[in-house]
Amino acid sequence: MPDAAHTEFWRDIKPVEKVFREGGLPEIYLSKIAEGDERYWVPISETVFSKPVWISPSKNMWADVLMSKSAGLVNRHYHPHPIWAYTISGKWAYLEHEWTATAGDFVYETPGESHTLVCYEHEDPMKVFFVVSGPLMWLDDEGNTTGHFDVFDYIKGAREHYDRVGIGADYVDTLIR
Repeated sequence: MPDAAHTEFWRDIKPVEKVFREGGLPEIYLSKIAEGDERYWVPISETVFSKPVWISPSKNMWADVLMSKSAGLVNRHYHPHPIWAYTISGKWAYLEHEWTATAGDFVYETPGESHTLVCYEHEDPMKVFFVVSGPLMWLDDEGNTTGHFDVFDYIKGAREHYDRVGIGADYVDTLIR
């Protein structure tokens, strides 16, 4: 139940009684997604961690908060589908672009883009909310594909991590829609 309205003009409006259609799943609500128990941060490289907040195997998509507490690197990769990013804190960039993102910055990555994500030393950890669609194609130094990372790899890695740190692999199921 949301907070009670006091003086708001809509305070007497009744909520919809039948919220979900048959077969519909409830929303995912997570408070303060860039904070909390560090066990929820899944390592994706030696220096960068991902906190899953929504996963869709049927769409090959996920949303997460990417975090690095110091200088960090996500290996160079290619995106065949679009990506959305909102910077919560810290400082990051792609070596292949002219901009550097800090708190409050938004980035839309077009399909067909290759880049190398780097995180800078900063007084605040780099935390970025990403919505990832489709796989990441790992690239070598010449830009040739060497492997991939899709939603199924993401789920597998999260399950293994959560099992290892005592949260339980089934926590991932609460994020799947």
